[in-house]
Amino acid sequence: MLLKIGYARVSTDTQTHDGQIAALKAAGCDKIFTEVASGARKDRPVLAQTLGYLRPHSDDVLTVYKLDRVGRSLPHLIQIMDRLETDGIGFHSVTEAIDTSTPGGRLLFHLMGSLAAFERDLVVERTKAGLAAAKAKGRIGGRPRQMTNDKINAVRELLASGTTVKDAAAAVGVSVPTLYRWVPGSSRSTSTS
Repeated sequence: MLLKIGYARVSTDTQTHDGQIAALKAAGCDKIFTEVASGARKDRPVLAQTLGYLRPHSDDVLTVYKLDRVGRSLPHLIQIMDRLETDGIGFHSVTEAIDTSTPGGRLLFHLMGSLAAFERDLVVERTKAGLAAAKAKGRIGGRPRQMTNDKINAVRELLASGTTVKDAAAAVGVSVPTLYRWVPGSSRSTSTS
């Protein structure tokens, strides 16, 4: 027997599930799980419990009020949908009228997945192009060096004149470990007083 299992989520204790629950009941849900958790959280125990309650290859349907109630992002939503599809479980979003138990619903969801993959590819392509352009201009990624050549020379002069490593590091505005990394052997060439 097919079961329609509802999942309702709100972000804070000051919000209520009432509207979502009413819509899920109207959609014919046999059981409804409710959770209070931010959509950005990776660990949502009630969502995991809901997914675990659905029976693989039984034509059960996970029903939500809106897509953003279940997935924290489009890639996360697609990951959940792939799992449901693999397990032979349907998906129904009341607000967006997506129902993967119908051919049109499956088509719409696969189009959304293709658009998400296309967007990810564009981001990767733009990032690579930006890095190549920066490299062509002589810039490299990452944080700027703390120890410039001028600072290294200044530290060497300070240490040669008897300044302690700690004071030399403070004089050029870096930590002692940074100084050791850029001026190897500096501990042997200084006094400790």
